[in-house]
Amino acid sequence: MKKNIFLVGAMAAYCFSSLALADHHEEGEKAAPLMGLKAEAAEKIDANAKLAQEIVDTLFSFSELAFQEFETQKYITNLLEDNGFTVAQGVSGLPSSWWATWSNGKGPTIALGTDVDGIPKASQMPGVAYRQPMVEGAPGHGEGHNSGQAVNIVAALAVKDLMIRDGIKGTLVLWPGIAEELVAAKAYYARDGLFKGVDAVLFTHVGRNLSTSWGTGRGTGLISVEYTFSGKAAHGAGDPWRGKSALDAVELMNIGWNYKREHLHPLQRSHYVVTDGGDQPNVVPSKASVWYFIREMTAKKILENFEALDQIASGAAMMTGTTKSRRIIGSAWPRNFNKTIAEAMYENIKAVGLPDWSEDDQNFAKAVQTMLGRDEINGLATELDELEGPPAEPYSGGSDDIGDVSWNVPTITLRYPSNIRGTTGHHWSSAIAMATPIAHKGAVQGAKVMAATILDLMTNEKLLKDAWTYFEEEQLGDIVYEPFISATDKPAIEKNRGIMATHKADLQKYYYDAGKFDTYLEQLGIEYPQLKKQD
Repeated sequence: MKKNIFLVGAMAAYCFSSLALADHHEEGEKAAPLMGLKAEAAEKIDANAKLAQEIVDTLFSFSELAFQEFETQKYITNLLEDNGFTVAQGVSGLPSSWWATWSNGKGPTIALGTDVDGIPKASQMPGVAYRQPMVEGAPGHGEGHNSGQAVNIVAALAVKDLMIRDGIKGTLVLWPGIAEELVAAKAYYARDGLFKGVDAVLFTHVGRNLSTSWGTGRGTGLISVEYTFSGKAAHGAGDPWRGKSALDAVELMNIGWNYKREHLHPLQRSHYVVTDGGDQPNVVPSKASVWYFIREMTAKKILENFEALDQIASGAAMMTGTTKSRRIIGSAWPRNFNKTIAEAMYENIKAVGLPDWSEDDQNFAKAVQTMLGRDEINGLATELDELEGPPAEPYSGGSDDIGDVSWNVPTITLRYPSNIRGTTGHHWSSAIAMATPIAHKGAVQGAKVMAATILDLMTNEKLLKDAWTYFEEEQLGDIVYEPFISATDKPAIEKNRGIMATHKADLQKYYYDAGKFDTYLEQLGIEYPQLKKQD
């Protein structure tokens, strides 16, 4: 843990910050409103809501996939530089990444992170309660990663103003989750030591409520690996006996793994796609590739299943007389979030509360739920979730490489209510609300919680000290973090390059012009909420 991180005046500033942890509220109980510095930060965020809307809408319009987030990078880094941040681009071998820093002197360093990439084939007009791609077959923000930068930046700017005015010492860092949909960046940040010297990480992710959690939570870690087999080409009809089929090796590997699944623990998840199956049927494929995600609940079990997969790949190569190579595409340790900071953030969540949804917002949400055939047509959340700890029983599911960060520094994730309950993850339906007043309002409320929690960490020495005690004694225990990537592994930065090149010209026609239009919906000519298809 960093020592002597507070200078004179920090505790004095805290006296004017709201909701000290001693004023504990039971979960679900109505909390007092934000006061002092936190109330001032919330007022600044409300006054800057237009910027939040513009960030949300602009990133939505870019519709960029993993490793290809260059328009996003240009827009966000220019914005941060204009607001006094020092920005490094292309960190950890990730060309579309950045690392932005602003400091007001020696004090706590708080790093704010959020993901930025979209989903393949998820292009979708926002604000309409039916399927309508903007560009057929193109990517879109079917996860909602276009909204998190607004949360973090607007919060950071509010806190920055107060730090300057009141002489609060400390450093703010803003960084992106590049290629999160391929879980392919944060392990590189961790491996390369970018979180050394950081006192706490506050991460944000789009959700359907305003919430946070601590402990191991739900979900898995993973290793993402692509195997390539090399054989010998031959005429598929003339002399196939001269060939050694790399595609045969891929198919045999998949068969072997599918049999192996029967003997794996039910909590594991594993899936694959064939990325190269040859060129044409009458040529024995000399090259073939298959891409696997291997997921489990602990780092130890992930590595065990990965070793089993590698043995099966070797067997497939032996059976076909081919050779194999492998490349790690991404990796993620299981998540483990900090209880101390989560409890502090939850106090701020209760004080901030959910957005004041309009009748149009609720009607739109219910129309989307009806369109999707959901059993429960309940609109947008109107009651806060409780603070969530570890589930009573392990709960499998998706992965997020914020897990790697959470084993390096006290970390939590804020989920903010910018999307609609009942939409499908990694799907066009999760893009429908992501450039509407729902997304804008959710981002603003999230920013208020983030700003309040940053102020807690900047001004309350005991909170940060307790967070590190919990991190070292409870979270880590005897576990030693080692990334699943090696010292020589490099990011798969060519992924999605071809897809983006195919659709870029068509997507550019839909880029949001905030200088001409108040909102993206106005630019698209959509009268919100549009509940039925227009003739």
